Amino acid sequence: MSDSVLVHYEAKNKIAVLTLDDAPANTYTHEMMRQLDECIVRARFDRDVEVIVLTGAGEKFFCAGANIGMLSQSDPDWKYCFCLHANETLNRLEHTPKLVIAALNGHTVGGGLEIAMAADIRIARKDSGKVGLPEVALGVLPGTGGTQRLVRLVGKPKAIQLMAEGSTFGFDVAHKLGLVNEIYEQGDRDSFLAAVLEYAAQFTTPNKATKAVGLIKRSVQTGSELPFELALALERELQAQLFSSSDAKEGLNAYIEKRKPQFEGR
Repeated sequence: MSDSVLVHYEAKNKIAVLTLDDAPANTYTHEMMRQLDECIVRARFDRDVEVIVLTGAGEKFFCAGANIGMLSQSDPDWKYCFCLHANETLNRLEHTPKLVIAALNGHTVGGGLEIAMAADIRIARKDSGKVGLPEVALGVLPGTGGTQRLVRLVGKPKAIQLMAEGSTFGFDVAHKLGLVNEIYEQGDRDSFLAAVLEYAAQFTTPNKATKAVGLIKRSVQTGSELPFELALALERELQAQLFSSSDAKEGLNAYIEKRKPQFEGR
């Protein structure tokens, strides 16, 4: 594994910021994906982290996808293992019971969009880049969950059209499609990231019951893939966990006492 730090991990004020950093376009190699995997697990186990923010270094790119030079020099068996590990990494991001926000500071294309789609909420910097899954131009499909996550976000007809055309488009169009939750107008990356962190802070204690937020995420991410009756069963089990939590007791008491609850994430 490379000695270079390709994914920076910084935890502050209950938020872990994971920054993809490989100039000029933050394309991911196997080394970067392994570091991202390690950072996700680190944030998962870090009891002081309640929200994860994922972003790219620099002003121009969140991530431009997989490193094409790396892929062109690899044999099919290696490429398969590379895609398998990338899928497992992004699944780990979805399965982590902490809210994940993707701060899209620039171009978010190919595998970069596939990474972003594994987040729970996507916030983009206005007019900072393009979005899309143009893999068809290389004779391949979006193979890091792109075909599956895109269809779940925009529906079958639009997903097939976007991927078959290989089109890229601005964040304004992505917002209309539902690929992006919010667009912020901050002009530079630092002010944009500061605004995203301010938004993320509302999901930390004592403002929010973070255990409830995490299990809302898990109920949706897992339940939406299950038959409805099984999804309801999952929802009931997760609700049972919350009913026995300290935060549920605090929330109910605060409501009765007409005061603002002070949640502890327990």
